[in-house]
Amino acid sequence: MSPAYNQLPLGAGIGLKPEHYARLLAGEAGTEHRPDTRVPAFVEVHPQNYFGDGGPPHRWLTAIAETFRLSFHSTTLSLGSADGLNEAVLDRLAQLVDRYAPASISDHLSWSDVGGHHLPDLLPVPYTKAALDHFVIQIGRVQNRLGRTLLIENPSRYLAFIGDDMSEVDFLTTLCQRSGCGLLLDINNVIVSANNLGFDGDEYLDAIDPALVGEIHLAGHAVEDDDGALLFVDDHGSSVTEDCWSLYTHFIARSGPLPTLIEWDTNVPEFDILVAQAARAADIMNAERGRHVAAA
Repeated sequence: MSPAYNQLPLGAGIGLKPEHYARLLAGEAGTEHRPDTRVPAFVEVHPQNYFGDGGPPHRWLTAIAETFRLSFHSTTLSLGSADGLNEAVLDRLAQLVDRYAPASISDHLSWSDVGGHHLPDLLPVPYTKAALDHFVIQIGRVQNRLGRTLLIENPSRYLAFIGDDMSEVDFLTTLCQRSGCGLLLDINNVIVSANNLGFDGDEYLDAIDPALVGEIHLAGHAVEDDDGALLFVDDHGSSVTEDCWSLYTHFIARSGPLPTLIEWDTNVPEFDILVAQAARAADIMNAERGRHVAAA
């Protein structure tokens, strides 16, 4: 893995929420004897929540950054917008990157802006050569401005486009190869898309080159039942599901330990519950380390 986009520790992190600032700084999270198995090993923030110049959010984040490595998971660059990425967001993101020097920066395979208006959703893109060419250009602009490699997250999908030129895995793989970006592999998104669109999640993950993956996301989802027609919704509002843990274990057995984040953005749980989820991910990675040591 290129150090350009894999500066996070090979451990389990949590999404940072204001409700947990004090507990995190109090040193109440679990620690192990090895630095790379500390839980949480890192924390991830949505940088848009810190675009203000000062105030309490920055006081907290500055204090937390003295102890924990930071990952910036952006949501509003709108890389797929036909008019190009959101330059105002990129300007603010660049300032924040200079201020905090995060270990990783990521955004999504999506778009949100159209005609000068911002939509509060991460909207899908068709998997066509034209869309691929567009993303390569936009990612190049971001990476040149930040002087850093970007990770791009695979989306959760609810509908497929007619006339796609390639599969999602082929699109992402080619995007990484052409732009030099890395992949943020969201396994919950794979499950949501696989159930909504009818493909096999195991086969999807088996087609992913682990060398492209700079970070993994694990999360929960909701299932809506309309007279037996099930819709899987990526709501980040519950514990990581058992099928997500299963797919994660399967992938880690092939890739080895990778920076892994527990993503829980709605119905935010108590700090101890979130840390326990991260500890489970760390245990899976530690078991894989042990298996490799035993084999050696």
